[in-house]
Amino acid sequence: MARYTASHWGAYRIEDDELRPIAEDPAPSRIGKGWASAMKNSQSRVLRPAIRSGWLAGDQGADRGRDTFVEVGWDQAIELAAKELNRVRHSRGNGSIFAGSYGWASAGRFHHAQSQMRRFLNLIGGFVGSRDSYSHAAAEVLFPLITGYSSDEMQARMPSWPDIAENASLIVAFGGISSRTAQINSSGTSTHGVEYWLRKTTARCINISPQQTDFPDAEWLPIRPGTDVALMLGLCHTLLDEDLHDVDFLHRCTSGWPIFKAYLEGRDGTAKSADWAAALCDIPAGDIRAIARDMAKARTLVAIPWALQRAHHGEMPIWAALALACMLGQIGQPGTGYAFGLGCVTSVGRPVRQDMRWPSLPQGDNPIDDFIPVARLAEMLERPGAPYTYNLETRTFPDIRLVYWVGGNPFHHHQDLQRLDRAWRRPETVIVHEPSWTATARRADIVLPSTSPLERQDIMMSRADPRLIYMSPFQAAAGEALDDHEIFRRLAALCGVEEAFTEGRDVSGWLRVMWDRAKEMCAQRRIDLPDFDTFRTEGRYDLPEAPAAEVLWQPFVADPAKYPLATESGRLTLHNAAIAAAELPDCPGHAAWRVPFETLLDAPPGMLHLLSGQPDTRLHSQNDRGAEALADKISGREPCYVHPETAAERGISEHQIVRLWNERGATLAGVRFSDGLRRDCVSLATGAWYDPGETNGAYLERAGNPNAVTRDLGCSGLSQGTSAHTALVWLEPWTGPVPPLSIDQPPRFEPRK
Repeated sequence: MARYTASHWGAYRIEDDELRPIAEDPAPSRIGKGWASAMKNSQSRVLRPAIRSGWLAGDQGADRGRDTFVEVGWDQAIELAAKELNRVRHSRGNGSIFAGSYGWASAGRFHHAQSQMRRFLNLIGGFVGSRDSYSHAAAEVLFPLITGYSSDEMQARMPSWPDIAENASLIVAFGGISSRTAQINSSGTSTHGVEYWLRKTTARCINISPQQTDFPDAEWLPIRPGTDVALMLGLCHTLLDEDLHDVDFLHRCTSGWPIFKAYLEGRDGTAKSADWAAALCDIPAGDIRAIARDMAKARTLVAIPWALQRAHHGEMPIWAALALACMLGQIGQPGTGYAFGLGCVTSVGRPVRQDMRWPSLPQGDNPIDDFIPVARLAEMLERPGAPYTYNLETRTFPDIRLVYWVGGNPFHHHQDLQRLDRAWRRPETVIVHEPSWTATARRADIVLPSTSPLERQDIMMSRADPRLIYMSPFQAAAGEALDDHEIFRRLAALCGVEEAFTEGRDVSGWLRVMWDRAKEMCAQRRIDLPDFDTFRTEGRYDLPEAPAAEVLWQPFVADPAKYPLATESGRLTLHNAAIAAAELPDCPGHAAWRVPFETLLDAPPGMLHLLSGQPDTRLHSQNDRGAEALADKISGREPCYVHPETAAERGISEHQIVRLWNERGATLAGVRFSDGLRRDCVSLATGAWYDPGETNGAYLERAGNPNAVTRDLGCSGLSQGTSAHTALVWLEPWTGPVPPLSIDQPPRFEPRK
């Protein structure tokens, strides 16, 4: 019997008590090297159910995050959780329960924490949930309005790497294209191909980014952070001014061109010329004009990553890049035009997609129709009943009394974690399922230890991957951990919905049902899947090659009248009347330059722009306690990258501990030098486990988490996405004793009184 398992960063064969990447993977993920050790780290795993001492004493959250815990048995923990759920929903209504889960806890189809949680809560009356994602919320709201496609549909139709390699002669990548971020994929991946295709393409590549490492082998234009829209507009103006734009495409395939054209020409008093853009983005006007001319002559792909829209006015770079591609008129052709998300996950641009809607655990219907934009979590807790705008509506924040969190760590994703820490004390109760003592688990009242994907059976089925993987357990469950399904089954029994929740099936029974449904789906496409027992024995099934994905917008461009888009005009909207009519102060009706709330353009001398991209050694905060991530740290702190000259000006040496700070907070990091970085920037990856405390009488995050200093503000009143990449910091050597960490050991426990 072959044994395999899978994750968001790769598929593995289990051999000799080791995880070995499958042979077909040309570039196995670095993240996987720390997976097993992270899940075997007894200092970080939640081994038994635990209840916060202050909650037992009735403090209603006042000491949450600073308290001791009492370990209890499962029966008592489940009874307390069920009793509290019933109390809140009967006294306050299910609209006072907020359910959080972020979907990256497992690549397994059944043990999808979000599905398990929603199924259970829907059976007992529902919950308030969230919309969109921290990854690309601005795109999720904007794309349907300006392209007629959802963000997922857009990324499924991006130009494929083979088409790019064969057809594109120029790739202009705002924010770069990185194999580092391409290590992962939602729902799992078996192989990694971005690095291969980047080597294979013969196109001239331009990396427009403050960091050279965002696209290492490309020509580097070190743009001032946060000014990409200004550069895009300067390129658009040059195309217009020199009559290099495709007038026919603009008239046939777009709406709102006259309004956008007037904006470029300066009807508002400022022409968006290359000279205007140069002063903002710190790239010479001559270079801007030269790039625009080259783009007009070449078969050009305009590419932007998710990162650019995780900033103040985050909708604008998405829209401006689309406008630039429309002016070039190469949309709808193989390998050229417009791309969003290349390199952000490994599936975007894959040459072949199965694109099957694989079966999953039915969640049922939520009787509560209330929700919040995902990045407005702290504001929701702080301001119950307050109004806010989202997706052209005015909504009201709910009054949340109980938070239930499964399969995620908001104290990684969210911004301004000191603010979230305060707001997190407002609910009466927080219940968390967690394999590890993350910052979220340490701030819960009832902590229920859940298994990791390495400790259970499941199936990886991904729309974007040609392999189905039977996930065998790699190790025994840590301590007394149970899988989320079993935890919810026990809760369902006390809430009177056990039969409806399980439908009489255990885990194996559900996996068989899901496999049988997959067989039926595949049979419709003349794919004969083996029976479940054969699949489990063999450990994997490789699907036959699927047809190549359709070129994005190709039918529409060929005949816009016959194949209209689902937008207000049926065409790509360069000016959107609905957005304009909303009169949002931070999101106009077309792509436009707006000064961010923090920028190097008007920063005090000596402040640096903080770049907080995804890490190389973990997925978000997962595996931060694994061997690979720990070995990469400096004195236990996350490394930050600084230009050697910037460090020398401040008297900083390599590997020294430094303090990054601003009015929102402070964090410690260890220094590494990089000359592939703008001198006015510092780069600190996300995901270090949040470890705040008081040092010398002041707040200090001790592990190197950049969200200790980022601002929690919606990128605009349209999408309310995160603005994490708009942040300035001071940087200085840490001269005193380095304070000890607390995240390298479990929280404090005390006996039950």
